[in-house]
Amino acid sequence: MAHRHVLDGVTVLDFTQFIAGPACTRLMAEMGAEVIKIELAPGGDLCRVLPVIREGRSAYFVQHNQGKKSVCIDMRQPDGLELLKGLVRQADVVVENFSPGVIGRLGLGWDVIHELNPKAIMCSVSAFGQSGPLRELPGFDYIAQAVSGVTSMIGDPDGPPPIVGLAVGDVGTGISALAAINAALFHRERTGGDGQYLDISLLDFYYHCHELNVQNYSITNGGTQPFRSGSHHPLVSPLGIYKAPKGYIMIVALGDQWQRLCRGMGREELMADPRFADAPSRLQNNAELTEIIETWLQGFETDREALAALEKARVPVAPILTVAEATEHPHLIERGTVRAIEDRGVGAFRIPGMPLRFSDFPGDLDLTAPFLGEHNAEVLGGRLGLHERRLKELTDEGVLHAARV
Repeated sequence: MAHRHVLDGVTVLDFTQFIAGPACTRLMAEMGAEVIKIELAPGGDLCRVLPVIREGRSAYFVQHNQGKKSVCIDMRQPDGLELLKGLVRQADVVVENFSPGVIGRLGLGWDVIHELNPKAIMCSVSAFGQSGPLRELPGFDYIAQAVSGVTSMIGDPDGPPPIVGLAVGDVGTGISALAAINAALFHRERTGGDGQYLDISLLDFYYHCHELNVQNYSITNGGTQPFRSGSHHPLVSPLGIYKAPKGYIMIVALGDQWQRLCRGMGREELMADPRFADAPSRLQNNAELTEIIETWLQGFETDREALAALEKARVPVAPILTVAEATEHPHLIERGTVRAIEDRGVGAFRIPGMPLRFSDFPGDLDLTAPFLGEHNAEVLGGRLGLHERRLKELTDEGVLHAARV
């Protein structure tokens, strides 16, 4: 029997909202898993009301919930909880991103999940993790970023650190959760053993992103204090953002790429200049080196000509594109990094595409985001055997909810 993708046949119960959890389960849906999104009655995922709203439907929600099935249940009612327990018994994976302890108070903590279905893998995604002094605090991407020390490394040294304009931590944590889940699935299948509990936090992901800062601080016993350095790397030169004729470009010249940069600029004499002869000297004289590079860049008519000269010299370089420019870039479009979708409510627009590529499954699955409670009957009827009459009773009693489409 042909598989539609690598996770075909895997059933996921998705109790997540906002981004970090949904980023994980969206990727699982794009890899062929059946993702049943459990939305708490009556309103469901809070992201359903985030802009841009068109025809009563959120483009934000649509992007992060491609390919999922929506079941909207009041799990505070006994009948609702029993329905969910029935679904747990059939699930391979349960993913939730409530604050620590909430899923347990709602009646579906790890102890209950494991008793109902020993084979199930449960993944909890949170800001600070399920243990430690901060575990009960509410948090989002920026909160974990601040505590991890990452925010302190962003921006100009003489100004306040800025907010990053995208969900680095949420998406990165979602991918971390996906890695853990897939590893747990592999372990379960390889050993024939039970499922296990996974504790994934934004704070852990963000702190893991420190490539130099932690080790430099620690190995010097605090003698080196990491600091934000604005548009240029604090420990490597030349590496940073440089003013071009019209806009800005990123240049990275490591190792022998420094010699390539000198040759590309027609300034071979800089290689023997004692100010720039080695990496420590270039870092110490970064301001002078930046002025030399930017003066050379200003000699071009256009940014494209400057980029072409550096590309010819095999120097790593890139334009600083706007979101609009990146969205229209032919490379991103050809690879499917930018994906055009047609949503039943919002209409046609573009979203980030699937970042994971598989040779056996080169195309994208035809997916769409669900309306609230759209799959109540399909999931509960098909999996639990509820007849139409019983479904209507549960809807009348407020246990099940659905939006009028």
